[in-house]
Order: sequence, then structure tokens, then C-alpha cells
Amino acid sequence: MYEPKLWQDHVTEFEDRYTESRNDDGTITHTPVEGEVIQQGTPQNATNFNHMETGISNATEVAALLALATIHQQQATADLQGETMTVTLINSQSYPFNNSQKTVALATERNHMDYTVTAEVVEYAGGFPGDIVVSDKLLNGFKIAHTGSATSVTLKIYVKGGFY
Repeated sequence: MYEPKLWQDHVTEFEDRYTESRNDDGTITHTPVEGEVIQQGTPQNATNFNHMETGISNATEVAALLALATIHQQQATADLQGETMTVTLINSQSYPFNNSQKTVALATERNHMDYTVTAEVVEYAGGFPGDIVVSDKLLNGFKIAHTGSATSVTLKIYVKGGFY
């Protein structure tokens, strides 16, 4: 766990006061004349700066992990969203034959085909609906049919997921 370091300014009796001396090579050396030290400042050295760098690095890693968690949560929420529709399947053949298969277009194209399709029979006529079969799933739609003898089957279809 990172423990912040409280930095203190170096405060002296005389700020920005120097003595000047000439060197043999023609250069000038300025030597600070601080006077009394009122407050000893925090040393600006590798130990203190590296402590700060470690804290920044750790905070950046935590921020990245939180960003990933947020993205995953948004993806999970998006996958819970879905769409509903009503479809009527028509069968013009006599049992055991059936030509009720219908292509259903999705209002929102999916990112992958791992979405679920659930169908609820709302009403039927001319026989029994049998099983509801979903096939040939694509990103933008699927096919659905019933296996029974009914000449008409109305379904309420629920499509969920397929985004992430």
C-alpha cells in the first residue's frame, strides 16, 4: 500500500543570497548564504522521487483494472438487452410434412452468433404446433419453424445477447 510522503519546503533566513568567488580558470562560483535554517526541506533525491514514481505506477495499474472492470460490466449489461418480436408461421402442407420455416431479421445486428432465441406460442390454429425449432443463426437473423400439424402458429420471440 502506498503511503504518501509529505514534502516540505526548505526555508532559510536568506532566500536567494549567494557569495561570489572567481576561479583560476576565469569562471565564477556562487555559494549559497542561507543564514539560519527555519525549516529543513525534504531532500530531492532518488529515494524520494522513486517512492513517488512507484505510487504513480501503482495508481495507474489500479485505474486500468477499474477501467477494464467497467468495460466488462458495460458488456455484460449490453448482453442482457434484447429484442422481442411477434412472428406468424404458416404451414400449407399436411402432417407429417411442414413448410412453416420462416427467416426472421434482427433489428440490431449482433457481434457474434452466441445469442439466445426463446419462443412462446401465443396462438395456433389447424392442428398442434409441436416443437419450435431455431436454426441457421447469423449476425443479422435466424430461421424459425414449428414441427407440428398446425396451419398457423403465432409466436412471441425473445432474442437476448450476441453483443459481447
